[in-house]
Amino acid sequence: MIEVYKDGDVFVGTVNGKEIIRTKSEIYAKRKCQEALDTVEVQPSTDEFGINDRFKFVNELVTMVAKGQTPSVVITGEGGLGKSYTVTKALKEAGLKDVTEMEVGETVTPRNTYRIVKGFSTAKGLFRILYENRNSIIVFDDTDAILKDADALNILKGALDSYDKRIITWNTSRTDDLPRLFTFTGGIVFISNMKMSKIDQAIRSRSMCVDLSMTSDQKVERMEAIAFAPSFMPELGIHTKREAMEVIKENRHVAKELSLRSLIMVTKIRSAGTRDWKNLAKYMLCN
Repeated sequence: MIEVYKDGDVFVGTVNGKEIIRTKSEIYAKRKCQEALDTVEVQPSTDEFGINDRFKFVNELVTMVAKGQTPSVVITGEGGLGKSYTVTKALKEAGLKDVTEMEVGETVTPRNTYRIVKGFSTAKGLFRILYENRNSIIVFDDTDAILKDADALNILKGALDSYDKRIITWNTSRTDDLPRLFTFTGGIVFISNMKMSKIDQAIRSRSMCVDLSMTSDQKVERMEAIAFAPSFMPELGIHTKREAMEVIKENRHVAKELSLRSLIMVTKIRSAGTRDWKNLAKYMLCN
């Protein structure tokens, strides 16, 4: 638990009752406490493998789902640093097409398509999504409601089992066009901002899991990997991106957010060439 309180003219930050910092900046105190808390929570899974290693693992595991080598993968961690992009890139590189981009009349064969589902879904809505995409890869992106609903979880258990036949059932009475049961041959990718420990154990045990939780320093490390990739803002030179990253590094503990949006914003400010660009970038990062 984080607590920040004022003691005279300074702010005192504590984590789980232990004092972490004394500073005149409340924002900085909160940042340092959050960083300390993140370190405690993330450390067990990151001692050996860095954040960029874990993003590579995401690519490899999603490819396995696309090829039918495993039924599902769960990817957790804060938003804004490339989870969704990495997943869709891996699916496309595996030869799959987004169903929303397919032309009329184009043939759909098992596992040659994927569908991205965002937002809230009820248990019955989930059943329909699984039925209509029963031979495809389904990406549930930030649909945490279905990971908390007991009925939805029971439906998902059938879809994620490793049996030769994965039978999904829905036994309540209804008058719509959905069957009471069907065979699911597709795969599922879950992308969530929840902590891995909050994901239902039944889902985790049936899936490959990658935790992309990051400390502030790891976020900067990830941002550097993105910034210096040829595909990131290719119209700008490496010198511009390097200077933008330096400003982000210097202010990582007081920035209100560290994400791809932050990187793009600071890089654009640097590329504009204003004389006082560093102060402007710092202001935009921290306020």
